[in-house]
Amino acid sequence: MNIHEYQAKALLKSYGAPVAEGAAAMTPAEAEAAAKMLPGPLWVVKAQIHAGGRGKGKFKEAEAGEKGGVRLARSVAEVREFASQMLGNTLVTKQTGDQGKQVNRLYIEDGADIARELYLSVLVDRANGRVAFVCSTEGGMDIEAVAEETPEKIHTIHVDPAAGYAPYVGRKIAAALKLEGDQVKQCVKLMGQIYKAFTEKDMSLLEINPLIVTAQGNLHVLDAKVGFDNNALYRHPDIVDLRDLSEEDEKEIEASKYDLAYIALDGTIGCMVNGAGLAMSTMDIIKLYGAEPANFLDVGGGASKEKVTAAFKIITADPNVKGILVNIFGGIMKCDVIAEGVIAAVKEVGLKVPLVVRLEGTNVEKGKQILAQSGLDVIPADDLDDAAQKIVAAVQGK
Repeated sequence: MNIHEYQAKALLKSYGAPVAEGAAAMTPAEAEAAAKMLPGPLWVVKAQIHAGGRGKGKFKEAEAGEKGGVRLARSVAEVREFASQMLGNTLVTKQTGDQGKQVNRLYIEDGADIARELYLSVLVDRANGRVAFVCSTEGGMDIEAVAEETPEKIHTIHVDPAAGYAPYVGRKIAAALKLEGDQVKQCVKLMGQIYKAFTEKDMSLLEINPLIVTAQGNLHVLDAKVGFDNNALYRHPDIVDLRDLSEEDEKEIEASKYDLAYIALDGTIGCMVNGAGLAMSTMDIIKLYGAEPANFLDVGGGASKEKVTAAFKIITADPNVKGILVNIFGGIMKCDVIAEGVIAAVKEVGLKVPLVVRLEGTNVEKGKQILAQSGLDVIPADDLDDAAQKIVAAVQGK
């Protein structure tokens, strides 16, 4: 689960991190009121969407003006003008895709006097199971480009989970960022606050780009992107309350109601699979035969008939889906339950695209029999390779 920048900053501020004063705004009037509460004379008007690259983004609509999703205003009147242009219009960035995202919220923030821009992120390094600080002196830039062109400028510092955060970790980060004097002490303190927030709130990613050094020589969190581990949200009702459903795919929201692991993709073949590894293999083999998956969907190991029905309905709700591949290996999951769920869903929503079903494992013969006797136009498959070839051929009209 992701949250907006202003929410992330409020969370970090509650742990003592230095952030600028600011306020969220949903209307031009609220933006004007927020600006009047800040000292100025420089205000920053920031579009709040769950995507990076806002400053370099472009609005689709002409009335939004030529400037991007992060604008500097030098008067309260200009704050209101920018808010009027941005709210309700669609911002396209490198991370949104061509469809962009509608801007429904803004963050009005006090301007900062920037001397240096740095990069900092915290994540879980799966290679060694430790929390890692990733930092660079090249803040405010596309970190992927930095990693590709000048990888020596990116530094990774791990935290021993047994020892936890210690001041020496902060001093290592300060050295990597070429901080000096009192800035080192500030860095040691700030990294401790960030580590505490990351671990206590079960974050999956915390990115600050840029972390700045002000003209006065102080460290300051100028931007913040935070994502949380969905599996730990039951421990954090305060975080769940920050969820903005308007930023999420409607199909993914529906899937979460049934505890389905669903991610929308850009292809044309809908997939319903049990098990994350099998789901990824299914997507890979679809690509191998020249097509693209429309989604990742893992119904889990013990799905019920109702859960399978819901999964099928979510897939068919995607207008880009031109064919469906059901690939089930029954262990805990029983093949006859899958078959019954598919039949129930087809009877409820209809079947307007080719459907290939591959079943293997527990009660497989019973499942195949149920499908064969259903009267539905189902294309059976013997194995994954056979299933992938059949659904790609059906979608491509071969």
